Amino acid sequence: MSCYCCCCKACLICDYTVERDTLFLGLLKPVSAAVTHSLHFLYTGVFGDQKWPEFVGVAMVDGAEVIYCDSNISRAEPKQDWMTKALEHDPKHMDWFTEECHAGHRSFNAMMKTLMESFDQTGGVHIYQRMFGCELDDETEEVNGYNQFGYDGEDFMKPQALITKHKWDTDKAALAHIKSLLTQLCPEWLKMFVNSGKSSLLRTELPSVSLLQKTPSSPVSCHATGFYPHRAVMFWRKDGEELYEDVDQGEILPNHDETFQMRVDLDISSVTPEDWRRYDCVFQLSGVKEDVVTRLDKAEIRTNWGNIGIRKDEGGQQILNSTISGKAGIRHNRGGKHTCSLFHLIFCTCVLLLLC
Repeated sequence: MSCYCCCCKACLICDYTVERDTLFLGLLKPVSAAVTHSLHFLYTGVFGDQKWPEFVGVAMVDGAEVIYCDSNISRAEPKQDWMTKALEHDPKHMDWFTEECHAGHRSFNAMMKTLMESFDQTGGVHIYQRMFGCELDDETEEVNGYNQFGYDGEDFMKPQALITKHKWDTDKAALAHIKSLLTQLCPEWLKMFVNSGKSSLLRTELPSVSLLQKTPSSPVSCHATGFYPHRAVMFWRKDGEELYEDVDQGEILPNHDETFQMRVDLDISSVTPEDWRRYDCVFQLSGVKEDVVTRLDKAEIRTNWGNIGIRKDEGGQQILNSTISGKAGIRHNRGGKHTCSLFHLIFCTCVLLLLC
């Protein structure tokens, strides 16, 4: 069992594997790009703002919200029809989720008191988050579990939190419980849920791809939205070769309809007008052999300073010329996708749930 301190904000990653038994701090370990399914639990506690429930818990399977609870309701609620049916056949799981939500609320109250004392805070609005869960490769059966914390949008592992970390490190019973939860129970539930919801969870939806630009001197953003699942990559090419310079890769983010969006920006400041035709944006989705390829064309860019050359479909909707090329397989970013990006994805989903 190993623990990794993330470089980006608001996260402490605990990566549990069946083979390891020691707890230590180090660099973030990339999550394997071969992971197929995931079960995530996100807890968010809000102190000092009565507009929101004090505590919210969300369970997500492959990025889709499946269970919800908060401090204003007495019992957890399934959010998908297939989850409702699955829990009717095995109601003890809903009992566990309900009790876990109540326990999470109690833990939040205790943790907020400790953290506010540690950071010498007496009032104001403060947010405490925890994300834990597992990812399962359904081919190799490899399991990765993690337990992640954030406080007020800052790295939890500040000096003021070291006392709390030390308590966690020395609580062997709690560590054993978490390891069992993440490497045994979580994968079992995940398999059951994926089997119950496979008609929804195993679907694929290709995105709508657009080229966007704020000003004539801004980077051109290749934006894909409406795709599912979230296991996707997008990149710019020049003459058929992937570009690594002058490119800014965005994160995968959730939409309100349980699909996803992402973008990748290309700095065109050094690209001559004659060379535009040599560039294209490539989107690849797990489980789909064909790439969605969008060529860099000034006439197809949507801008804040006037739309130019946008053709319309029969229904009057603005669309762009995207072509399909037959390239088998799925490309993944070097080193896989980091759990920190996943944390941001889940965090944004939670915010959407609170606002809706």
